[in-house]
Amino acid sequence: MAITITPIYPDFAAEIGDIDLSQDLSAEDIEAIKQAFWDFAVLIFPQQDLTQDQHLDFARHFGPLETTIGVYRTDTQLRLRQEIADVSNLNANDELWGADSRLRMFQLGNRMWHTDSSFKYVPARASLLYAREIAPVGGHTQFADQRAAYDALPQDMKDRLEGLVAEHSVFHSRARLGFTNFNEEERANLPPVPQVLVRTLPENERRSLYVASHAGRIFGMPDDEGRALIDQLLEHATQRQFVYTHRWRQGDLVIWDDRCTLHRGTEFDDLRWRRDMQRATVEDVANSCEQHGIDIAAA
Repeated sequence: MAITITPIYPDFAAEIGDIDLSQDLSAEDIEAIKQAFWDFAVLIFPQQDLTQDQHLDFARHFGPLETTIGVYRTDTQLRLRQEIADVSNLNANDELWGADSRLRMFQLGNRMWHTDSSFKYVPARASLLYAREIAPVGGHTQFADQRAAYDALPQDMKDRLEGLVAEHSVFHSRARLGFTNFNEEERANLPPVPQVLVRTLPENERRSLYVASHAGRIFGMPDDEGRALIDQLLEHATQRQFVYTHRWRQGDLVIWDDRCTLHRGTEFDDLRWRRDMQRATVEDVANSCEQHGIDIAAA
């Protein structure tokens, strides 16, 4: 039986049925899933029962796996294997973190609009988040369609953005929250990187904004002006008409295209309810500037 595709919006976010991701997938099913991914940018696979190996095996269909940013932290042990980003409120002992946990302060940045790993020189292509345990109230994830947001820009703004490059850093986004408690080793492991502000997706030639809370300045522009433009684009791109809110069910696996979506987690009582969410992340093929033929040194 072929997979079932049920769009949530005409060309953004779709639920995928008649598929068990714990099983070996046929070439036809893989191709159909990939085509749906290029079309809708966010795919939801309900009622999946996956081991970590099965989760990672499915992710590999989209490219090579990233290593979690957690390996660069100097203050905590990993709870999970290094190929999986731990998007939970649990410490290395599988217990709820405390109110003063440094890990908690860092993870609160996930409640800001961002795209995964844009702060790495080779950013993420796709993220696959699996709900092993969810909070009974809150803890949703919102996604914003950056393709539609770009299409809705006036032409003079599109012209203004052409060829612009922003500097991305995980420390930019955490500083927005007032969290700057990083040592020299952590900062050295994750230096700022350049990324274009507008991308063209090779699978369908759609254009997309590529902006996030990780973006701190725009090359060749005064800092105040660049910061204002980034904030203006974030405000535009996360308007209600571009956003889908996913209300998690245990066993949901959601995959999204990091090249053309923003996302953020919503609040929940993270000091009361356990929330065990595990993410596999797939690398893009190259830095976004390199993909668009922009001379990074000149930027």
